[in-house]
Amino acid sequence: MMFLQFFTWGAWFVTLGQCLGENGLKDFGGGAYGSAPIAAIVAPLFLGLIADRFFASQIVMGALMVIGGGILWMAPEYAAAKNGDALVWILRGHMLCYMPTLGLGNTIVFSNVADQSQFPKIRVWGTIGWIVAGLTVGYLGWSSSFNIFKLASICSVILGVYCFTLPHTPAPAKGKPMDIRSLLMLDAFKMLTNVPFFVFILCSTLICIPLAYYYGNTANYLSQIGFKEPASTMTLGQMSEIVFMLLVPFFFRRLGVKWMIVVGMAAWVVRYLLFAFGASDQVIWMILGAVLLHGVCYDFFFVTGFMYTDSKAPKEIRGQAQSMLVFFTQGIGMFFGFWIAGAKFTQAVPKYEELVNAIKAITPESKTTFIESLTQMFSVADRKGVDADLLRETMLQWREFWLLPAGMAAVILVIFLAAFHDRDTTKPIDTEETA
Repeated sequence: MMFLQFFTWGAWFVTLGQCLGENGLKDFGGGAYGSAPIAAIVAPLFLGLIADRFFASQIVMGALMVIGGGILWMAPEYAAAKNGDALVWILRGHMLCYMPTLGLGNTIVFSNVADQSQFPKIRVWGTIGWIVAGLTVGYLGWSSSFNIFKLASICSVILGVYCFTLPHTPAPAKGKPMDIRSLLMLDAFKMLTNVPFFVFILCSTLICIPLAYYYGNTANYLSQIGFKEPASTMTLGQMSEIVFMLLVPFFFRRLGVKWMIVVGMAAWVVRYLLFAFGASDQVIWMILGAVLLHGVCYDFFFVTGFMYTDSKAPKEIRGQAQSMLVFFTQGIGMFFGFWIAGAKFTQAVPKYEELVNAIKAITPESKTTFIESLTQMFSVADRKGVDADLLRETMLQWREFWLLPAGMAAVILVIFLAAFHDRDTTKPIDTEETA
């Protein structure tokens, strides 16, 4: 289940920016990527109103994956017709079906395993699914093809059908009265009156704005640097994520919450600086190093954030608190991040499409074996046939593009470092006192 769930998302989301950019739809990148945070904002309401109260979790998840897959199947037709507005609405419809399944999948797992400590061993298959999706897209040569939507659509439907065979998982809140306070996370919002937690939430939300630059534009950037299959190259980040996920407990005990988050934020600053200063001369080790930093960027920041939130939330509202964190980070922060990054990309890299066409003109079509496709995550094409002035000018534009999120992340890092002071990060916040 986890493998297919994240394969579905990873198949189209990773190289969406490159796909749109190389097919004359780059102006719609912000709206297309913004479909995920919009769905992340709506998903908790859907789960609270319907999925948690009326139907078995595996049935709801199966239906959503089938419907979402059917919606996504229409994407290539509208994309090929250059109807960017319709494509954005299709992706929104698909993500409104997909996002609730993240919570539903977790509910199914926790309800049917004897020991919750088994969850990381199960969840890691989601990361593996994302990696395999990237390698598959790279192997098929679809990093900039609308076929990524069809691949994800087929996988979504397969998962949907498979969900109906999963163990019966009754609606967790069936028969219980509607709790508006829980639904709207009102009790969790009381935690914001605690100054250290407010600083944490504020900085977590703000840092997601520069974070969106990576998710929305890295594939475009890698393809112009010369990487033959950006989808495969970007899976190196998920591979490092698995490694650092295993190291999180070790570092957490030694560094604590504040310094774990500081290291995670600092890693984003370093990543963008590597992208920026590696652009001018296409310094490959700097680019690969930036991709490999994903494990530190994601695990030290997001995983630590979930752990901190869990420790600070009173037991009875832990679910609300986690939903609130997702609402602010994956929802509000990422929404504005993708919107700002999309607008800045169009403004800051005006030579992007011209370089895309120049690269296409010198790139012959070729077929590769599966083993060859795996090695292409490190393969960089020769750019000698491209006009040197065009290449130099575009790379300078990319440098300026990446310096902005680096600066934003650095400012937020300084604010967090100066303002976050929590003497006991394991003591829950008394929401009764702060009411």
